[in-house]
Amino acid sequence: MVMETPSSRVQSFGLAEINWDRLDKTKFYALGAGIFTGVTTTLYPVSVVKTRLQVASKDTAERSAYSVIRGILRTDGISGLYRGFGTVITGAIPARTIFLTTLETTKVAAFKLVKPFKLSDTTESAIANGIAGMAASLSSQAVFVPIDVISQKLMVQGYAGHAKYSGGLDVARKIIKADGIRGLYRGFGLSVVTYSPSSAVWWASYGSSQTLVWSLLGHGADLEKHPPSQWKIVLVQATGGIIAGATASSITTPLDTIKTRLQVMGHEKRHSVRQVVKNLIADDGWMGLYKGLGPRFFSMSAWGTSMILSYEYLSKDFFSTFYHF
Repeated sequence: MVMETPSSRVQSFGLAEINWDRLDKTKFYALGAGIFTGVTTTLYPVSVVKTRLQVASKDTAERSAYSVIRGILRTDGISGLYRGFGTVITGAIPARTIFLTTLETTKVAAFKLVKPFKLSDTTESAIANGIAGMAASLSSQAVFVPIDVISQKLMVQGYAGHAKYSGGLDVARKIIKADGIRGLYRGFGLSVVTYSPSSAVWWASYGSSQTLVWSLLGHGADLEKHPPSQWKIVLVQATGGIIAGATASSITTPLDTIKTRLQVMGHEKRHSVRQVVKNLIADDGWMGLYKGLGPRFFSMSAWGTSMILSYEYLSKDFFSTFYHF
């Protein structure tokens, strides 16, 4: 997950618009890559736990986050919590660059697009952020989906009967041998249906909740004249991140569970979306569609909040000439 950017915050605060063309992109992406890699490293085990919970069958002994973690540590140690990490980090840099560039440029255009409709600040922020989030997610799927397929197979290898691999290249080689290049894009349609709405919901929830919280705190259009303290800004952003994570994970977890199951299946176990849903409901009832909800909510909230704080750091360095707090 990526977080609020200076341009969106400027729009929310009613300050001058950031000129994307004047941004030092080399420094922005270089420092950003380092910060984002650190956040990914910290939160990656949560993704491993979530993925294992989503693929667990009714016969799997480890069916809670605690038991999954305990089982991984018992059999593989700490390194087991980072299966597929190398693949994710390698693919994350180009995917994130595409995402951020699309997000920033689309957001500026989206705010201009909705401005003539004279909507409330909350509605305007929700629509503009939602459009930007969906566009950014769509643009990055071509890179993200193959990375997702490979990393998830590594995350669950040897778990609940899943095949074992010697690394990311071995996974890619076997997938291509069995299904061709299209095998790397298994679940692409569901990924688009999952991540694009998820990104849109996250950004829309974040933008609107942040605007609402500022209003509740008594800050309206006077933020430029009476700027809030740095700690208050961080608190509002973190609150927005948690609300956005809760909203997005609650709405899109069923799609994410189905997508994950489709992507980790072996060639000989291929099922349709309908069959996957049928099996989930047969094993655990309708709640089976919400497997991994806890870790996913935590990951989306923590990731979003961490990214917001990271952007706060980046914005101080690169945007201080455009606005102040």
